[in-house]
Amino acid sequence: MIKNDLYLKALRGEEVERPPVWMMRQAGRFLPEFREMRDQYDFFTRCRTPELASEITMMPIRRFPLDAAILFSDILVVPQAMGIDFEMKPGVGPWLETSIRTMEQVKNISVPNVDDTLGYVFDAIELTLQKLNNEIPLIGFAGSPWTILCYCVEGKGSKAFDIAKSFCFKNPEAAHLLLQKITDTTIAYLKRKVEKGVSAVQIFDSWGGMLSPEDYQTFSWQYINQIVEALSPITHVVVFGKGCWFALEEMTLSKASALGVDWTITPENARKLTRNSMTLQGNFDPARLHSSPETIRKMVHEMISRFGKDRYIVNLGHGILPNIPIENAEAFIKAVVEFKT
Repeated sequence: MIKNDLYLKALRGEEVERPPVWMMRQAGRFLPEFREMRDQYDFFTRCRTPELASEITMMPIRRFPLDAAILFSDILVVPQAMGIDFEMKPGVGPWLETSIRTMEQVKNISVPNVDDTLGYVFDAIELTLQKLNNEIPLIGFAGSPWTILCYCVEGKGSKAFDIAKSFCFKNPEAAHLLLQKITDTTIAYLKRKVEKGVSAVQIFDSWGGMLSPEDYQTFSWQYINQIVEALSPITHVVVFGKGCWFALEEMTLSKASALGVDWTITPENARKLTRNSMTLQGNFDPARLHSSPETIRKMVHEMISRFGKDRYIVNLGHGILPNIPIENAEAFIKAVVEFKT
């Protein structure tokens, strides 16, 4: 039995004394202990070594009174497991030497046995659960099929992912085959995470906002919803689509337990679009953590008041930035923990 189950209560839509809080990328570059480990091991070594991934997961938990931990990993471990050889280049980010641009390439991509290819993630879950000792829940995650396709086709990060979009529009058959293979792999991956003991899973659609509402339905949401349908009978599923406020009404019809929202929508509009029937997560602008601790506290309390304390998970509207002062991150978290109606 998890001692602090505020996060799970919010996902179940139950009444709470205060909303739970965690931060996307909370085990990240803003922590000095993370940077110290980064200087010793390259990125994917940290992801693939269960002891290191588990230790990184615990770093923010030891520092802050967070209500959930999220397993340190990366969305690109899924395409790597499918034989797509991503690396993380310093100063560049994700890098794929040979981008996926043809139907022949897509046909050669495998849907792997996740136990054979991603066992290190499942081992990290077991190690982390031992360390958490039932204090707070552990979240597992994966990237949305569309977001992973963006990296596979572009071969790197992009401001607009025009090449990925063009691939989908010129070669829809190949695009849908690739999206389905990613979806099938992701479902197996997340199911195994649940079997290993995570309390919820989150799907990150970081680049969904690059698509028009119509194309979002075609190339992103229908595949996310397959994952939601497959996972919702066995766990809570949170869907976070950056820039995807236009899809909130459609998402509300799904079996997701919660929807993440970014800072480009007001709490009032987010509630309106989801008909006040859905647990929402977000939506503090990560750059706002550069404000003074006092300003952060005031803004967080206002945000909670506007969303309402129930059916709400306090979070950022995207991942925490690497140059955020520790005391500002702490002010954000403590503002929630100390919140009173």
